[in-house]
Amino acid sequence: MEIARKTKYLFVISFDGLSTVDFEYISTLPNFKEFIKKASYCKKVYSVYPTLTYPAHATIVTGKYPKNHGIINNTLFQLNRKKPDWYWKRQYLKGETLYDLAIERGMKVAAILWPVTAKSKIQYNMPEVLANRPWQNQIIVSMLNGTPFYQYRLNKAFGHLRSGIRQPNLDNFAHEAFLYTIKNKRPNLSLIHYTDLDTTRHIHGFHSQNAMEALERHDRRLGEIINTLKESGIYEESTIVLLGDHSSLDEDKVVNLNVLLRKKEYICVNKKGNIKDYKAIVKNCDGSAYLYLKDKEDEKLKEDIYNLLTDFNKDFNCIEAIYNREEAINFGADPECTFILEANKGYYFLDQFEGEIIREVKDHHIGVVPDFTRSTHGYSPFKENYTTVFMAVGKGIKKGAVIEEMNLVDEGPTLGNLLGIELKEADGKVIWELIE
Repeated sequence: MEIARKTKYLFVISFDGLSTVDFEYISTLPNFKEFIKKASYCKKVYSVYPTLTYPAHATIVTGKYPKNHGIINNTLFQLNRKKPDWYWKRQYLKGETLYDLAIERGMKVAAILWPVTAKSKIQYNMPEVLANRPWQNQIIVSMLNGTPFYQYRLNKAFGHLRSGIRQPNLDNFAHEAFLYTIKNKRPNLSLIHYTDLDTTRHIHGFHSQNAMEALERHDRRLGEIINTLKESGIYEESTIVLLGDHSSLDEDKVVNLNVLLRKKEYICVNKKGNIKDYKAIVKNCDGSAYLYLKDKEDEKLKEDIYNLLTDFNKDFNCIEAIYNREEAINFGADPECTFILEANKGYYFLDQFEGEIIREVKDHHIGVVPDFTRSTHGYSPFKENYTTVFMAVGKGIKKGAVIEEMNLVDEGPTLGNLLGIELKEADGKVIWELIE
């Protein structure tokens, strides 16, 4: 049965790291306050496991858990790469997406810094992709993975606002690019990913004054988006969705379990200091971590590793839970892992196999691109005070409906319904209480 399309223009605005905890504060800011008055919303949205940006944004456009869409982490498992590549490209994402189906139906789509869209069919695309090799140029890498002429125009007009990936400069650039796109392209589906708040919290901490200022900048951006829609004469035909992908938690200690695995000779390192082989290895997801066995069928090894981690944790209490493969699959995480490890509050994981197993975060390590962070995510979505939000205003949306709780997998089907699209492979469902 064909679904009736409810809106001509759908704007999906992702404020990376926006938390349920922020809802009270943003409700006092002028533009958020006015938006929420008219909105239907849920301020308790459970993200996916691991609660990372790329798995979450892939879920938003597919309605699937990471185990089904394939984006099970931010970064790829690339042995001996100090800076692994991220899941930048559309090719990593399994199955149908909201934007592909929209394009098939003749709609125009724009995406600005939306994760996992490089090399996609999006007509106006500036994907989130980094020059991850010393010889690469950021602008060229971005243009080769997106829409070249569109990006040329954006860089020419607004490139002066950007300073690498520093914030708030990057979001200031993305924001002006978004306003330009609204005015000049009028896409039927727009996806934009703002990272100012998330970056600021990583560097300064969840409750920092800097984070409050990032929320205030987002409030100004929201006001300018609404004004641009009104000035362009399309506000009354539009639907605006504001959402977060995950929350975050403050921490002050790093756990490098690969150091432990190396000491116990489960990881072998050559004379150059590179891993030449392993029986067991950890791949971090910040607040959680996957543990992979080279031989997944080795039950004795599995038991030995479990006992090793359990004994180690008796002394340090840095691991809140060790989930087996079946439990990981039930959570929607990577079905290829042997265990998924959940960090205790105050801890997060990295992949280093040299130095101390547990290391305290010191202020002098914090920089523009910090080696360590003061606040992070990737934890279980069911940790306390750790949910995110979903708010919507406009065509096809009821006014004033409040949903007690929902899941991130429900967002894709709900967004699709507004465009007359059914995500048939989705794990989530349409939240009919929001739909007019």
